[in-house]
Amino acid sequence: MLELRIATRDDREAIADLMERSIAELQRGFLTPEEIESSRVAMGLDLTLIDDGTYFCVMEGDALAGCGGWSRRATLYGGDHSAGRDSRLLDPEKERARIRAMYTHPDHTRKGVGRMILEASENAARAEGFRELEMAATMSGKPLYFACGYTVESEWFDTHGAVPVPLATMTKRIA
Repeated sequence: MLELRIATRDDREAIADLMERSIAELQRGFLTPEEIESSRVAMGLDLTLIDDGTYFCVMEGDALAGCGGWSRRATLYGGDHSAGRDSRLLDPEKERARIRAMYTHPDHTRKGVGRMILEASENAARAEGFRELEMAATMSGKPLYFACGYTVESEWFDTHGAVPVPLATMTKRIA
């Protein structure tokens, strides 16, 4: 049975391990090996999400099945190591909350992990007065986000790594 809880700093190692495995395995078929390697520059653990209490872990027993969350801060994507971070708080009246750092363990795909995190994130953002959400979606994540009511606003390439990596800005109205 899947259970959702707020992530803590004690989860860092398990989250980082899950992210690495998810990046390496679940992007195959959507990105070239070079793009997967390059994506590591912009993907990864963002402790601000954990410290803000907006990051979730989905557990199946003692196993981490997935993680992800939302943010009231301006940074759209990336880990602690990524360039271009912006910790400014967003204005819910004028700006969109962010869906951030969604990862599923390869052994737990197609079990509802992503939907569980999206629903919790959408509800939490709505409770704080946000009316819209946006994310920088990976190509492997787009099918789930489409199924959950998100639409593509634009497609672009992250150019922080050696090879450009395709991403899509996806949005959803929640109020």
